[in-house]
Amino acid sequence: MERLYTEGLTIAYGERPIVDNLNLPVPEGRITALVGANGSGKSTILKTMARIMKPQKGGVFLDGKSIHGQSTKEVAKQLAILPQNPVAPDGLTVSELVTYGRFPHQKGFGSLTAEDREMVRRAIELTGMTEFHDRPVDQLSGGQRQRAWIAMALAQGTDILFLDEPTTFLDMAHQLEVLKLLEKLNAEENRTIVMVVHDLNHASRYAHHMVAIKRGRVVSSGSPAEVMTHAVLREVFGIEADLIPDPRTGVPLCLPFELAHAAAASGLSVPQQQPPAERSRALAR
Repeated sequence: MERLYTEGLTIAYGERPIVDNLNLPVPEGRITALVGANGSGKSTILKTMARIMKPQKGGVFLDGKSIHGQSTKEVAKQLAILPQNPVAPDGLTVSELVTYGRFPHQKGFGSLTAEDREMVRRAIELTGMTEFHDRPVDQLSGGQRQRAWIAMALAQGTDILFLDEPTTFLDMAHQLEVLKLLEKLNAEENRTIVMVVHDLNHASRYAHHMVAIKRGRVVSSGSPAEVMTHAVLREVFGIEADLIPDPRTGVPLCLPFELAHAAAASGLSVPQQQPPAERSRALAR
């Protein structure tokens, strides 16, 4: 069994259920991407797994213990989350922001220990922000700001990192900057990363494990080759698409060309899903 998993997880806004009886294991030491259309429940699942939201029933478990039965500080020592579009106070420097990541480890109003300072320094170094350590966060580029926030999360010293659409509102270069950093943190630090991703091709290229969600339920989960199929794209996103192998990695890339309902109405010939074994061979060529 994985260290982190949900069991019978049900989440609701008031009386309206968003997620019902979700059982979702998270592969340890891997990058997992949650994908789905707007309103599918993927961000709600992420927030509940990170203890920002409470479940109506069921739970989120880490090392066999419910995270909702533990204190905020205890959970923050084990997992960190970077929410969508975080905003730092005016004038706050990168070093000051990253220092906030040590809060769960401090006792009372104690000052930073030598270990705290070393964790802050290392987090800044890992994210390539050393030259900007004394720069106000509000004076950084979009990609640099995201790296600063990721450094704050790393300073918590956790093995698990949650991110909610970490590349939203960034241009292509800054998106790549953030995704390459996450790839590095996983490969070199063995961090377990769970992120909500809007771009399917980013998910396929950078994640080891994908989870496709529709109306709060898992439609498909597995490797990119297993999840990125014509049938899943049709059901989850309502699109028809060409699937081609990434020339660098061999994973499937998605090129949408029509809405599924429009294709059906027009009688347009659409690609048929190959059996998994055939898809794997085709993508490996």
